[in-house]
Amino acid sequence: MMKIRENNRIRTIALVGLFSIMDQNLSKLKRVSSVWVKEYRRRFGHLPLISELRENYPDEFKNYLRMDSACFDMLLALVGPKICKTDTIMRKCISVEERLTATLRFLATGRSFEDLKFSSGISAPSLSVLIPETCKAIFEVLKEEYMKFPTTKDEWLQVAKDFQDRWQFVNCGGSMDGKHIRIVPPPKSGSTYYNYKNFNSIVLMALVNSNYEFIYVDVGKNGRLSDGGVFEYTEFGRKLLAKKLNLPDTNATVNNMNYVFIGDEAFSLEEHFLKPYAQKDLNSEKRIFNYRLSRARNVVENAFGIISSRFRILHTPINMKPKNISYVILAICVLHNFLRRRCNAYISPTTVDSEDTDGCEKHQGDWRNNAVELVGLQPVNSRTVTIRAKINRDNYKEFFNTEGRVEWQDAMIRAGRA
Repeated sequence: MMKIRENNRIRTIALVGLFSIMDQNLSKLKRVSSVWVKEYRRRFGHLPLISELRENYPDEFKNYLRMDSACFDMLLALVGPKICKTDTIMRKCISVEERLTATLRFLATGRSFEDLKFSSGISAPSLSVLIPETCKAIFEVLKEEYMKFPTTKDEWLQVAKDFQDRWQFVNCGGSMDGKHIRIVPPPKSGSTYYNYKNFNSIVLMALVNSNYEFIYVDVGKNGRLSDGGVFEYTEFGRKLLAKKLNLPDTNATVNNMNYVFIGDEAFSLEEHFLKPYAQKDLNSEKRIFNYRLSRARNVVENAFGIISSRFRILHTPINMKPKNISYVILAICVLHNFLRRRCNAYISPTTVDSEDTDGCEKHQGDWRNNAVELVGLQPVNSRTVTIRAKINRDNYKEFFNTEGRVEWQDAMIRAGRA
């Protein structure tokens, strides 16, 4: 019995010693691996390439990150404090420049984390955490200046003045549209995100001003939700229908007509929301109205087209948690506004659709050559439309055919450009 206990004691001591040696070797392996990762990132990560492009190839820098170096530096200064991490005894943290660069490359290319880890030198698990964090930070630091939603009557009147000056559409607070953003559905979500086009999505609803900038964005509603109901589930839709947007009174608007927002057949006609007349039984006056509405509404189609051409993450199903996908889309929209104002080359005259009113020609923007068209909302069967909503649209129709007409509209109609 004593011999058995002694043998067991010896075996126990041996096992303890073996595990101690294994633990020491594993610690050494981890240290070697950690050193290797840092060395790989230093030699082959984004930063050496960014430095080279910044110094010698500015056009390639802009193509690589979708912005010039001045905009990148400005964005880094704004976002840096939000995404800065502290070094620990165990390891040196990933720098703010590496975090921002990896995020911008993810948005620009749509590459998976497993693919992106080789060019960034950052592990896929780390990328899956830092990219949503950085996207959230981008939105939070930019939204107040670059995506400010109007809250006063004067601010709404300024939006309308810009629409009138640029697109000759009066009393307009913005053009509204919605798109389905492709996603990889979460586990066990069933058909929750399965939409009418037979793929999984979340819905991006946006209001765009006359300058192709997003002034309101709602993202995250599941794709299965009735397209006609998505608008009413947004904060903007609820406030509009409840008349709580603090819109200008009719005594401050052109021709004393209702202040309005504009959209296509995916929306319902409301007192403060205009949509086209149905294609059946169109007379010349209704065609003029539809042309004028389409001309102004085109800003939202172009805004969506530009972000699709610039940020190719929108070309592929996004494989992240729905909350993180929302951060990605919000970051894209506010970055679009930031670059619209800060980077002169972001949108050129040929980037967007244009009209030659003298020759009665329409020219498609360059974004159409590079973008994957985002799927729009399904046209709705309108609920009962109020008499006031119909009268309001008829008032605009009459206005655009009389004192609000533009000299080229009849020729555009005759040329079949509307």
